[in-house]
Amino acid sequence: MQRSTRRTLIGATAAVVAAGAAAGGISAAAAEEPAPAASYTLPAPTGDHRVGTETLHLVDEDRADPWFPDEDRQLMVTMWFPTEDTGATAPYMTAAESAAFAEQLPEDVPADYLASVATNAVADAEPIRGKLPLVVLSPGWSFPRATLTGLGEELASQGYAVAAVGHNYEAPMELPDGTVNGCLACPMRPEGFDVTTQRADDLSFVLDELTARGSEWRRHIDRGAVMAGGHSMGGSAAHTVLQSDDRFTAGFNLDGALHDAEDAPVDEPFLLVGAEVNGVPGEALGWPSAWDQMSDWKRWLRVDGTTHSTFTDMALFADDLGIPTQEMEGTRALDLTRAYVTAFADLALACEDRPLLDGPSADWPEVHFETP
Repeated sequence: MQRSTRRTLIGATAAVVAAGAAAGGISAAAAEEPAPAASYTLPAPTGDHRVGTETLHLVDEDRADPWFPDEDRQLMVTMWFPTEDTGATAPYMTAAESAAFAEQLPEDVPADYLASVATNAVADAEPIRGKLPLVVLSPGWSFPRATLTGLGEELASQGYAVAAVGHNYEAPMELPDGTVNGCLACPMRPEGFDVTTQRADDLSFVLDELTARGSEWRRHIDRGAVMAGGHSMGGSAAHTVLQSDDRFTAGFNLDGALHDAEDAPVDEPFLLVGAEVNGVPGEALGWPSAWDQMSDWKRWLRVDGTTHSTFTDMALFADDLGIPTQEMEGTRALDLTRAYVTAFADLALACEDRPLLDGPSADWPEVHFETP
């Protein structure tokens, strides 16, 4: 997790580490309680398509979990996609995940708050017909995959399939059998442990599973148009997987230190989006070295009025809960993140011209184009 001049809703890494073990003890019995009334509704996506969603449980039987090597690596994946279906929308988190994540946060957040957030995605819908470009998302260290829902729904409404990966033991996550694992890896993470490579392996495995013979998703995904991206540690993993898996054709990083930047040539389009402090060339950890090794299209954006969790849904929730975390309003933060990531996806995966990425915009004066 990067540095910040102002406290964020998620808090500093040290705060998360201190609470991680406690978060793992939340009982799955909370999931049996009646769903509370909506506490907050995510802003509607702006694309032409309705959004559908489903959840996948993937188990890599050929790879041990890096944190508990006697177990196979397990992942939970939230898919968002364009659909023609209508119906009830999916929950933002399960009750047990919400309770575990609320326990992890340094501020006083109601245990059921995130379980009662209303989304815009129709549960268990069917994707539209045809091949869809794919965006694989990885969240920040200790951030559940759900915290990228606002971005995922937007991309789906614009015609993309999206797979948000939940990395077991690295954030609160409920498995299909009712087991709820908090961020048990938070207090375990040793100095120098290569989390980004482990996560890159997770992203490659997800792509393996989605495109495997027999997968229902194989017929929906355009295997020639696949992007990796994420927030914080997830953004670093996206940078890593572009070097190890040539099926990924573009990547983006939302305010994540690049832990692999010493010898890391990337010859695919890459977008760096940094917070007000973390995005400064002299402060962005690993970015200058990585930037010099990017040989294709690249942009380095720095956004005023932002902190580390700005580019996730946490900015919205902070405003709703009355917890000051940044100068920029949460809804504008989501609008900005959606605008620039979607423009990059259109450019890199759909080969469409997007002038928004050419330089400063009067619509988004907070965004600075850095040229280190």
